[in-house]
Amino acid sequence: MYAIIETGGKQYRVAEGEVIFIEKVEALEEEAVAFDRVLTVVKDGEVVIGKPLVIGATVTGKVVSHGKGKKIFVFKYKAKSNYRRRQGHRQPYTKVLIEKIEA
Repeated sequence: MYAIIETGGKQYRVAEGEVIFIEKVEALEEEAVAFDRVLTVVKDGEVVIGKPLVIGATVTGKVVSHGKGKKIFVFKYKAKSNYRRRQGHRQPYTKVLIEKIEA
């Protein structure tokens, strides 16, 4: 059984017992989070596709930790004008353990 959820402007394929990295969620560690924007649920070969959401479906998980991703560099450059700017960025994320899919 798996589901496709939407959170943080992105879509994730999740299954029970799976650990996913999502955009940062304002929740404490070891706190439960619920995702009610469920787009699709697949259970025993039966596919339920929402229009746009599956009615009554929720996915619950537990926040494992918060962190920051790998640093990337943003570099601006203009030729022949001595213009160079370098900036680093680390995207915050939340690590979530998927506990239950209810459909």
